[in-house]
Amino acid sequence: MMRFYKFNIATTALLLGFSFTARAQQIPLEGWHLQGPDSLGMNGIALQKAKNFLQNKKPKPVIVAVIDSGVDTAHEALKPILWRNPKEIPGNGIDDDGNGYIDDIYGWNFLGGKDGRNVKKASDERSRVYHRFKEAYKGKNIDTTTLNPQEKALYLMWKRAESEMTVTTEEQTEISILEVALKTIKRHNANIINEWKRDTFTTKELESFQPTTSQAKQAKLGYINVMTMLGQEPEEKNVNFITMLDEYVDGKKTSLTAKEKTPPDYRADIIKDNYFDPKDKFYGNNDVMGPNSMHGTHVTGIIAAQKGFKEGCEGVCTDNVQVMTLRAVPDGDEWDKDVALAIKYAVDNGAKVINMSFGKSYSPEKPWVDEAIRYAESKDVLIIHAAGNDAKNIDSNYNYPTPYYTGATAQKASNFITVGASSTPLATPNRFIADFSNYGAGTVDVMAPGVKIYSTLPGGNQYGFLKGTSMASPVVAGMAALIRSYYPQLNAAQVKQAIEKTVRTINTNDSASLVVKPGSTEVVPLNTLCNTGGFVDASAAIAYADALHNAQNKAPIKKVPLPKSNTPPVNTPLKKNNVKS
Repeated sequence: MMRFYKFNIATTALLLGFSFTARAQQIPLEGWHLQGPDSLGMNGIALQKAKNFLQNKKPKPVIVAVIDSGVDTAHEALKPILWRNPKEIPGNGIDDDGNGYIDDIYGWNFLGGKDGRNVKKASDERSRVYHRFKEAYKGKNIDTTTLNPQEKALYLMWKRAESEMTVTTEEQTEISILEVALKTIKRHNANIINEWKRDTFTTKELESFQPTTSQAKQAKLGYINVMTMLGQEPEEKNVNFITMLDEYVDGKKTSLTAKEKTPPDYRADIIKDNYFDPKDKFYGNNDVMGPNSMHGTHVTGIIAAQKGFKEGCEGVCTDNVQVMTLRAVPDGDEWDKDVALAIKYAVDNGAKVINMSFGKSYSPEKPWVDEAIRYAESKDVLIIHAAGNDAKNIDSNYNYPTPYYTGATAQKASNFITVGASSTPLATPNRFIADFSNYGAGTVDVMAPGVKIYSTLPGGNQYGFLKGTSMASPVVAGMAALIRSYYPQLNAAQVKQAIEKTVRTINTNDSASLVVKPGSTEVVPLNTLCNTGGFVDASAAIAYADALHNAQNKAPIKKVPLPKSNTPPVNTPLKKNNVKS
């Protein structure tokens, strides 16, 4: 699972720190990703300029599928834009449209059971791979020349998993530090709530709290110090952060014992499908919200949240858009089968753009996902995927799903955009690229805003900041939806072209503009981090799409010889088929 950025104890305080310049404190960053570039230093996508260009044009309906952790379907800013299956009658318990999924009103939950229960947690794919093939491979001398390509790939994958199952000293240290931080911040949080009588607050709001007891004073100072050490934003809500950190620590602790202990099979207990049979696909339930919808709700809001509910919160594409919800991402690594089926469901039900803000380093059933991507490609559906949050070069590090098809390294899907995360110096001083973002000149296509992104959160009327390439991907998905809505005649490859050919660099047209490399202090050319060497620009992409559309629809002018006279020649009777009525 790649949904949240990685906690890096060694560099977090320095590189993703709490401190802001006075200028940054004075300028509100809610919605910065839609603004700019401007004199204030905003490095967003220039959405308003794009909308000004489109103001006299009429959008056509477009469906965007979000494959994620679930979505709060009752959220005030999302209810107007949620896709509703027109062929399904809500709540009648009948598969009205005959697609195999009963009452799939908003989409489908591939992590559910027929009894209504839901998978919340899942182990990492590395552990699943290791234990799945442990009996077949452990301690045995395997001659790879006797294996077919698929068997060889699985064996080498298992060997890699085996080599990575040993817990490093660094990992042990990280967990120890985070466990202490979690216990400390929970204790401070409880003491603050006890005196302040306020359950939800941000670090920024906490600064204005004036405690009267020494215990509460210590709690306030201790809470702020822990949040600073872990590199959290002043606007981070206590409940969201504690939940996120709790899940992260729990997952890390589980991985520490994964080599000796087979991970729990949550799937067998709740979903009860035959996972290894791709034809067994009619499982799950229609609870698209699920038990952990924070991530998917935030992603959906970035794409299409309706403005007017909360200052600073507005989706990229808000006119004539519908968002289809497909739950396939648990707390842990997603399963390839669910991803493949979710992609196919989206395609079959009319989605023209699919956002995938997740990822992992193992994909044992990659051919199933490849087949689904090819299917989307054949049906003219564009897929937008987050690059990941490990500050790694994914040209040389494993990261799935990938645009490269199995067994054909040079063959890259034409309908796939991989998105890294950019920033603004107002949020992270001196940085245009998010410190956590994965990169790769061959694999990552564009950079899009992914730091301090303000969007919807579960709770019906809640909003807040999150960061990650998970937030950058829906920015691009929203741009793709905008183009496909106003220029529906353009195909997926042309939409991809419009987005990638119009990227913006830093105050120059030079794609080799220098930026700080993620996870380091090294300064490198921007085009070594992504193949286009730039940041997405909605205004420029729309203008490019408009030019493509006009060129595509420009009819050739036929040259017709003019008659010498309007009077027909003498003695030449007019034929009926020459008379125009």
